[in-house]
Amino acid sequence: MSYLWNEFNIKTFDAETVVYRDGVFCPELSTIVGTDFREKYDRPIHIIYVGNISGNCRLDLNIFVENQPVFLSARIKNKKPAFFNIFIKNAGKNSEFRGHVMIHNENNLGFECRAIHAAENTTVLVDTKLVAERNSISKLSGIAEIEKNCVDVNSNIAFSALADKNARIEFMPAQRICAVPASADHSASIYHPTAPQIEYLRGAGLAGNEVNDALREAFMNDFSLF
Repeated sequence: MSYLWNEFNIKTFDAETVVYRDGVFCPELSTIVGTDFREKYDRPIHIIYVGNISGNCRLDLNIFVENQPVFLSARIKNKKPAFFNIFIKNAGKNSEFRGHVMIHNENNLGFECRAIHAAENTTVLVDTKLVAERNSISKLSGIAEIEKNCVDVNSNIAFSALADKNARIEFMPAQRICAVPASADHSASIYHPTAPQIEYLRGAGLAGNEVNDALREAFMNDFSLF
C-alpha cells in the first residue's frame, strides 16, 4: 500500500483503513468495509479519499458506538465540474471525528460538509483547504448541527483558500445549536503570503515559481486538527 501513501502524501498510522480512489472503494487497500460504524474497533479508523473527481460525489460517515476515534484524510482534484458532499453523523458518546480535506479546483466545484452531533460529548472537527486555480469557481458550504440534549460537544468546520486573483470563491459556514457545547466554531479565510515569508524564501535561494511552489506546499500541509 505504500505507493498510495507516497503518491498522495497521506500520513498514516496504526488504524483500520477504508480507502477510496477516484471516488471508488478499494477493497484491496482497506481493512474494513463501509463507513457506517456500529461496532467498536480497538484501533482508530482512518478513511482515505484520494484522486480525481467529477460529477456528484458523496461520502456518508456514521458513528453509532461509544469511544470510537475516526479520521478522514481527503485529497482530491477536479478538472471537470464536480460536487462533493460529506455527511457526518456522530451518535456515539465520547466518539470523535477529525477530518482533513484538501481540494485542488481547476474548474467548477461545489463542496458541502454537514455534521450532526446526535449524542453528548461528541467531537466533529473538519478542516478544509482549497487551492483555487485561475478562472475557477468554488462554492464551499458547511453546517454543524448540535441536537437537543447533546451537551459538551466539540464542533468546528473551518475553510481556508489559496486562490489565484482571477478565481471566484464563495464560503457559507453555519451552525444550528440546540444544546450547550464545550466549543462550537466555524471560520472561513483567504490565505495571502506575507512579505517576510517571500523574502525569507528568496534569501534561501528560491526564485520565481519556486517561491510560489514552496508557499503552496506549506499551505496544503499546514493542518492542525491531528
